[in-house]
Amino acid sequence: MNVETKKAVATRLARIEGQVRGLSQMVEKDRYCLDVVTQVRAARAALARIEQIVLADHLGSCVEQAIASGDPEQQRRKVAELIQVFSKADR
Repeated sequence: MNVETKKAVATRLARIEGQVRGLSQMVEKDRYCLDVVTQVRAARAALARIEQIVLADHLGSCVEQAIASGDPEQQRRKVAELIQVFSKADR
């Protein structure tokens, strides 16, 4: 992962960590259910954005290197890794 991406992801993760702590406090304080749901959705959206950022970095570095290498086996491996990650997420 490149340095800028790593920094951006770390910042976003720290923010999400705060969101999750806030969610825990909301539950403890018996906050209105839909307020909790709204915050859960916001945290999920923030995690999805991190996934997009990391995936874009991976495609722009690791996958791009495999393509540039001209090695079909390395290229197949990178595609297989992506397929495996996304198939696990759908379970």
